[in-house]
Amino acid sequence: MEYDVVVAGSGPVGLMLAAELRLAGVRVLVVERLTEPAGHDRAGVLHTRTVEYLDMRGLLERFKDGMATVSGLPFGGIFSRGLDHTLVETGHPYSLLVPQSRTEELLAEHAAALDTEIRRGHELTGLAQDADGVTVTLATPDGERRVRARYLVGCDGGRSTVRRLAGIGFPGFAPSVSALIGYVTLTERDVPKRWLRTGNGVVVLAFPPEGGTGRVVVIEYGRPHPSPQQPVTLEELRAAVHRVHGRELDLVEPVLWMSRFSDATRLAETYRSGRVLLAGDAAHVHFPIGGQGLNTGVHDAVNLGWKLAAEIHGWAPPGLLDTYHRERHRAVERVLLYTRAQLALMNPDEHHVTALRQVFEELLFLEDTNRHLTAALNGLDLRYGEEEGPDGGTAGRHPLEGRFVPDLDLEADGLPTRTAELLRRGRGVLIDLTADGAPARTAAPWRNRIDITTARAPQDAPTALLLRPDGHVAWAAAPGPAGTTDGLAAALTRWFGPQDWR
Repeated sequence: MEYDVVVAGSGPVGLMLAAELRLAGVRVLVVERLTEPAGHDRAGVLHTRTVEYLDMRGLLERFKDGMATVSGLPFGGIFSRGLDHTLVETGHPYSLLVPQSRTEELLAEHAAALDTEIRRGHELTGLAQDADGVTVTLATPDGERRVRARYLVGCDGGRSTVRRLAGIGFPGFAPSVSALIGYVTLTERDVPKRWLRTGNGVVVLAFPPEGGTGRVVVIEYGRPHPSPQQPVTLEELRAAVHRVHGRELDLVEPVLWMSRFSDATRLAETYRSGRVLLAGDAAHVHFPIGGQGLNTGVHDAVNLGWKLAAEIHGWAPPGLLDTYHRERHRAVERVLLYTRAQLALMNPDEHHVTALRQVFEELLFLEDTNRHLTAALNGLDLRYGEEEGPDGGTAGRHPLEGRFVPDLDLEADGLPTRTAELLRRGRGVLIDLTADGAPARTAAPWRNRIDITTARAPQDAPTALLLRPDGHVAWAAAPGPAGTTDGLAAALTRWFGPQDWR
């Protein structure tokens, strides 16, 4: 095999996945059709769970440098009472405003620092898989090339070539709205920055007070949706703004970028077909509201990376790689539900939807409701394992099991640390907070796959924690008699293979 994994697509999802694989010592090739980064800022916000993942890998300070944070985001265009991050349990109660182009730049630097091989101008045109691996056909500047790898992951967007060639179904809902986005020039001054819902749709304007280059988004309900590949003209954008806004704006050249999008909502039937897997928009598409697409794709990558690496290195227990589909497919079903609900709340229908918006506005002022929606849209209420079994698979489990680990302040070897810092290496972690070290002794045979840390923590912390490389809790001991290890060996075997693996 020339490579362990070929990743198709060098957007945020492909770069994050490649870096996770390289962190685990996997030979990766990233192939990208474009010769240069697109530079388009379709997304501009990193949600709380994404921020936690970046912190876990030691990347957060780079992403925060020069960027603003917000403690809340609107839900369905309701601004009077937005989602409130201070209501949820997290060490990072905010969203980070980072343009997508900057996110790609920083993730590319991260991947390069891990010696990731990235080939631009290489378009995937064919694939053939067998029992041992995948042969990938590439159109390159030097002609056609074939590459052999053990696995292929499609991170190549909503019109994924990998998904199509693998024959993976992509069911869902057809478009019902027509939307345009443009980074264009406005000659007028002092046009208010605003989100405006009218009887014809929604328009978003963001231009500097002196005019010049800014962004305009127009969403129209019930209009025909042309092919996404059909170029947008400046006249088309002007006319759409006029229909929705009710006034003509002097939008002129230069145009940095224009595109069209819709609320087409689709979810891959499976995230895995043999040795071919999907992540990001290749696995799910929806209306791009609140930056859900980029964030959800990064969460896919963090979930998949360590499992695929375990399979390649040979220590993965049976069925580990299949948990990628089970965990992420269910999680994304909820994302699609909430994006559709928000778009419904933005519908210009005055008779019914305006009344519904007023009800939702009242509900958002209730802390319990706001907390629920904030957690859901940030992925903070996600508990892996609930998709297993008729009872959700949670009977008898510690409340933390399956959830992302709280960022506990710890003391290890006499020095302060945090749970996030213990996950920097991308390995599983056993944190033993007991006095007698029984959990550490139980986990000792797995040292070649996990890190074992003996530490001290606040009194209300579990007496021991077993963390997956993605930061989710695989096992936790409830506070009580020191030294309890009930279920620890079973959890180690379930997630990290047999103890005698070499």
